Amino acid sequence: MKKISTIIVLLFISVFAQAQMPHDAIYMPKGTACLAVTYGNSSWNQYWENTLKRENLNIGTLTTQSVMPMIAAGITDKINVLVGVPYVSTKASAGNLMGQKGLQDLSLWLKYKFIQNEAGISLHAVGGVSTPVSDYVADFLPMSIGFKSKNAMGRLIGNYQHKSGFYLSAHGSYTFRSKIRVDRDAYLSNGKMYNTDEVALPNTTDAAFRLGYMKKAVQFEAFIERNACVEGDNIRRNDMPFPTNNMRMTMVGAYAKFQPKNIGLNARVNYVTNGLNVGQSMGYSVGLLYQINNIKF
Repeated sequence: MKKISTIIVLLFISVFAQAQMPHDAIYMPKGTACLAVTYGNSSWNQYWENTLKRENLNIGTLTTQSVMPMIAAGITDKINVLVGVPYVSTKASAGNLMGQKGLQDLSLWLKYKFIQNEAGISLHAVGGVSTPVSDYVADFLPMSIGFKSKNAMGRLIGNYQHKSGFYLSAHGSYTFRSKIRVDRDAYLSNGKMYNTDEVALPNTTDAAFRLGYMKKAVQFEAFIERNACVEGDNIRRNDMPFPTNNMRMTMVGAYAKFQPKNIGLNARVNYVTNGLNVGQSMGYSVGLLYQINNIKF
């Protein structure tokens, strides 16, 4: 009921320790790297079963926690690479469903700044891939820690940076997801019976707008994000969700970072305002950042 695999961590750095993520327009200089470790927590007790908003007393409140180590490096001043793998756990406050825990998916992103002008406008391309690194169970939503698919993502970022420190950023992405195998011989999807253990997951899109301020050791921003499957079915009445479900959500939130020297801290809070086949979650994360200089490639 919740796109747990969208739990992604924060990264950063330059001389003034600017936060870097796979969706921003910030780059580390060549020969500079950074390590971030982020703790995330997200929970919900109401969800949308198709368009019906309801609660489930057999679940109570579902809480998802994650610890995400991530490293980013400046290959050149215009090309950055980011790598991360989260440890995720789920737990329900009621009922008999047992939560899952373990390493989820290893992700690799490559970010390239291909346009930059003197007016402060820049364009960026991001490519990413991910693959499961443990044998977790995907067909156990909402307790699953992920969907266990191999993914390939393409993203375009546009950014405007004013000399005062204020910035406006927007991005759009498309993610291809591979088929997965489930522990059953047949399943229902879109009202049809499929006599196979192979499940085709719907591809996904996401888009976001960010308004923020970044100057020296300080950064803060407000954002709105939209995540959606391009197709899929709905959760059937009083049934568990399934990986083929058409999951959609709109999220608002804020992010802040303070890093005067090599060591820094960041924090993020977000809330799902509306959705389809997802939980109405409230989430937060806090991270510890550490800069590494003078790396030879």
